[in-house]
Amino acid sequence: MCGIVGYTGNKSAVSVLMVGLTKLEYRGYDSAGVAVHDGQQVLLRREVGKLKALHDSLHATPIDGHTGIAHTRWATHGEPNTTNSHPHRDAGEAVFVCHNGIIENYAEIKEELQKEGVEFRSQTDTEVLPNLIARELKTSEGELSQERLIEAVRNALSKVRGSYAVAVLHKDLPGTLIAARQMSPLVVGLGNGENFCASDVPAILNATHRVLFLDDGEMAVLTPDKVQVLDTESGKQRHKAEVKIEWSPEEAEKGGYEHYMLKEIHEQPGVMNRLLARYTDPDRTRVLLAEINISDEELRGVRRIFIQACGTSWHSGLVGKLFLERLPMIAVDVDTSSEFRYRNVGAAGAGAILSPDTLVIAISQSGETADTLAGVREARSRGLKVLSIVNVPGSTIARESDGVIYTNAGPEIGVASTKAYTAQLGALYLLSLHLGALHGAIDPARMERRLSKLTEVAKLMEEILQDDSEIQRVAEVVAKSDNAMFIGRGFGYPSALEGALKLKEISYIHAEGYPAGELKHGPIALIDENMPVISIATSGYVYEKIISNIQEVRARKGKIIAIAGEDDETIANDADYVLRVPELTESFTPFVVALPLQLLSYYVAKTRGCDVDQPRNLAKSVTVE
Repeated sequence: MCGIVGYTGNKSAVSVLMVGLTKLEYRGYDSAGVAVHDGQQVLLRREVGKLKALHDSLHATPIDGHTGIAHTRWATHGEPNTTNSHPHRDAGEAVFVCHNGIIENYAEIKEELQKEGVEFRSQTDTEVLPNLIARELKTSEGELSQERLIEAVRNALSKVRGSYAVAVLHKDLPGTLIAARQMSPLVVGLGNGENFCASDVPAILNATHRVLFLDDGEMAVLTPDKVQVLDTESGKQRHKAEVKIEWSPEEAEKGGYEHYMLKEIHEQPGVMNRLLARYTDPDRTRVLLAEINISDEELRGVRRIFIQACGTSWHSGLVGKLFLERLPMIAVDVDTSSEFRYRNVGAAGAGAILSPDTLVIAISQSGETADTLAGVREARSRGLKVLSIVNVPGSTIARESDGVIYTNAGPEIGVASTKAYTAQLGALYLLSLHLGALHGAIDPARMERRLSKLTEVAKLMEEILQDDSEIQRVAEVVAKSDNAMFIGRGFGYPSALEGALKLKEISYIHAEGYPAGELKHGPIALIDENMPVISIATSGYVYEKIISNIQEVRARKGKIIAIAGEDDETIANDADYVLRVPELTESFTPFVVALPLQLLSYYVAKTRGCDVDQPRNLAKSVTVE
């Protein structure tokens, strides 16, 4: 949520900043602004709505310079309007700040500053920051210098509680930017005669692949020729390892597809192949998790696993639970991250729940999800090993975990996660095989069979994507509804949850996912002729049970849309519409079921005229609690 871009160099700052903001549109926003130093003063421009409004304003009345900061805002404190938009400035219009995060003690700081005569323009928490920095500069001695600005920013940040990623510009120091982070992501891009900062890599990927990922409690001082990283508290210099981002700019573009979401759905077979290439041997006989960084001996001792994640990643965790309990046969709990850290599992009488034989798995596409990161820190504070499954190299969750499995899916721009979900399933399946081998539950022959089948899954995903005409036909029906229900059993239940989430995210149709066996415990009261019920009815040990549940729905005149195997000759007797997927062993069905569910939501949203890639009120990366 929210996006920051900063630039200092010899190019047009406005051009660089606007390109960067465009690359961050997926994060969700309701207003945007830029502050650019033209060599004499800082020029500010802010507009409500999409970036086009800001672009049109800058085209009508141009501003420019070689250093600037820019922001897309997702409203938290104060309604979306020009005054509440970023960048914000102090009362004396000398210090300009862009900020992601939440200043929890802003009200008391604001009251303190108002008593000193500071007049505030906005209702935001952010506006206290430039005014705090300005006050620190006034109370320090000597002429303004880069060192004094650094000290003022450090002192100001020491007075705030909460989360922040900030970019700071001063009207009397052209060519200097200061960036800092605390519990909100920030990356520094390294160029030749120019340097960048941004809240996410895609914003600067067209200009550089060389980056530094700031950690909590770090700040960076940027000039065109130099980047210096400091400890925010002490002011001492820190050495940061440069990271090269392998993603190409083209990977973050639409590539001829109408929407990013559709492109990313079609990328899933390739993602699966890359995952297998990275984490198995060429003959597909062994799993090779080189970056897991947890010894085989420690993994053999694991007797319990906690998976914690949010949203789509939580759904993949629910599938992972079934993988892990079937293959290595380890007991697994799955929590939403926002609840995991508050379970008080280490309290007296419950300490055994989190014991040394417990492994915590954190799942996050961005690697920056605030609640998941908090869960990682809570687990590690209790001495537990944490393995993360993330997509973004160098992200905070990856850095703060003991080990990592990168899903290697490339940038995911569409807010509704698609390829990240199936990549997470692939990573969890490979981890389950790896643990199964270590625990003696999977012999080499079984390992080879399973990896061979997983390789086949990628080919079958391609087949599904070749013809989606029936899915489009069904989408026309669902698009006319105000409510929908998704049901499944076994591996079908997490798929039902994910299908419902996708539909509600991008089409704004109220949709819920249920274990099909729970229908008679309440949800069946909602069934009537206007309620489409999407049923995951692939073959498996609960197939007969789900058919019984489908018949319960039919008896109450509900519309049945079944996702079923291509060899199922009887399902048409019980369903109004059937979306076919390849026949597979039950544990592989979540991979292929995901695609028609994603495409159904996509075409429903498109039919209803919704903004597929940037649904209202949502952000791609939730970096505040």
